[in-house]
Amino acid sequence: MKIEFIASFAVITADPPTSRKLYVDALGLPLEADGDGDYFHSESIDGSKHFGVWPLAEAAQSCFGSPEWPSDRKVPQASVEFEVADEAAVAAAERELVDAGFDLLHTTKVEPWGQTVARVQDADGTIVGISYMPPMHAG
Repeated sequence: MKIEFIASFAVITADPPTSRKLYVDALGLPLEADGDGDYFHSESIDGSKHFGVWPLAEAAQSCFGSPEWPSDRKVPQASVEFEVADEAAVAAAERELVDAGFDLLHTTKVEPWGQTVARVQDADGTIVGISYMPPMHAG
């Protein structure tokens, strides 16, 4: 697998309004809401392609199709996504991860926002995604 860059880093929070007090109010990060949800993010922080404050319920929905994080898994505190060259590279990376003994949170899929991603969880609970987001590869 050939990682091209870190596509995204997000803290995961069970209490989005309280987390925003640090990231938006105190630190002054230019985070904006994603539609009507509690996911706040920015592509305008130097050194980062994408930074977000991801509600745990939305992470659970994305990974498992339910707003509840499964009780048999560590509750994640963060998510990092590594970008690869294209959609086929995501599927190939998924196979490599499975062959290496990693348990997928979900197989390769296309998120509603257009990102192709497969995710695993590391031993400490961090969500680790291998992804392809077409706008990150434009010009």
